[in-house]
Amino acid sequence: MLRFNKTAVLALLIATSSVFLLFQLYHYRQHVSQNGPHMFGRTVHLSGKDTQWQVVKKFMGLVHKYNMPVFLVDTASLGLLSQDSMLLRDSQVKEPHCTFLCTNRDVLTFALLNNLWKYDAGLVAAAEEKGFELLEVRGKDPRLVSMDDLSGNEIPLHFLFRLQGYVVHVVVLYERSGNYLWHGVLRLKPNMDRKFAPFRRLDYGRNAGAYDRPELVLTTLDGQDVRIPRNISGFLTEYSQARFLECRYRDARSFFQLYPDDTSPEAMNFRMKAKALLHLAARILTELRVPFWLSSGTCLGWFRQCGIIPYSKDVDLGIWIKDYRHDISQAFQKAGLPLKHKFGKVEDSLELSFQGLDVKLDIFFFYEETDVVWNGGTQAKSGKKFKYVFPKFTLCWTELMDLKVRVPCETVDYVSANYGPTWNTPVKTWDWKSSPPNVQDNGVWPVREWDEVIQVY
Repeated sequence: MLRFNKTAVLALLIATSSVFLLFQLYHYRQHVSQNGPHMFGRTVHLSGKDTQWQVVKKFMGLVHKYNMPVFLVDTASLGLLSQDSMLLRDSQVKEPHCTFLCTNRDVLTFALLNNLWKYDAGLVAAAEEKGFELLEVRGKDPRLVSMDDLSGNEIPLHFLFRLQGYVVHVVVLYERSGNYLWHGVLRLKPNMDRKFAPFRRLDYGRNAGAYDRPELVLTTLDGQDVRIPRNISGFLTEYSQARFLECRYRDARSFFQLYPDDTSPEAMNFRMKAKALLHLAARILTELRVPFWLSSGTCLGWFRQCGIIPYSKDVDLGIWIKDYRHDISQAFQKAGLPLKHKFGKVEDSLELSFQGLDVKLDIFFFYEETDVVWNGGTQAKSGKKFKYVFPKFTLCWTELMDLKVRVPCETVDYVSANYGPTWNTPVKTWDWKSSPPNVQDNGVWPVREWDEVIQVY
């Protein structure tokens, strides 16, 4: 009888303890979901992913409260979303979890569409109420900078929200006149905390960037309503090639102080026609998905004077030979630009020229070698070949005449190779066969090939 009583008492104690523990666990979960990882005045140490998830939830609360038009641009998160195996694995997990917004990094990045958002000063106070520290980085608005006014107003470029060792980076995207989105460099002012965030590991801000406007879709990630680019792989490709170079207005103004701009009716008329031709060529090549860049005199005009050189009389573009398509000539002629001449062949020194309205369009195809790149030239009457050698370069975006276009990132090296160290001095008399310092004789086309490699219309 005594043994039975001990067993009953022990069972009752175990049952009571279990109920009490379950009650504590329920109360704890309810408390954390409402107030974060604090209980009875003491901090409870959650795992890193749980902590980051709490930070993300609090940030998304701010997004919804202030109607911030943000979309996910974090490269690690988008990379996970582009993996079908990861999407399948995530769909099979039933309990609440954080997969895509809680990566192994301590930074999560969103972009904010400035044209859809009005800055609200209350955001700072609201962020602080949620425990965030906020760093706002401003810079000059390039849309208001010109050769006549170099001051420019300061605008918000980046917001960094920090909480419990995690940072949410918001990159502000602005519309530019070339119908594209732009973000500025993240450049800290002298009085700013350089340890506020892992700045060297941020996806965005090391350089300015330019993007086409992405189509966005609303989806649910880790229990949060989040907008993402519909074409994730396309956006990530853009990200890898997004670096943007601003026109050097200060240097251009100095140039025009030495060499006053030509504002004659003839020069103005040429600029207008060159702009139309450049926009048309860009549309054709973009539709063909053929990347191109400003080359020769057109590149020099952008770099030196933020415009078109009025006495150049043509528009020059460069294309990698690997991007050549056999339907390029047909596309230009269909758009009303007849072929003026075709020199060379795909394997060697290809060059196409189309006739616009009193303005010629020259397209030079570039060939890569081990240490250099080059484009070719051909003299029609003699069959002589020429080679213009450049140091290797990468491509950046810029804006010229209300158009988003590419230029060599290493622009000084590029124009110096083509025009020498005195490229900043106008030269109106120019012989394409002998004036460029990077020109080399490259032999003569065999007479039997002339019908193929020398076509003049």
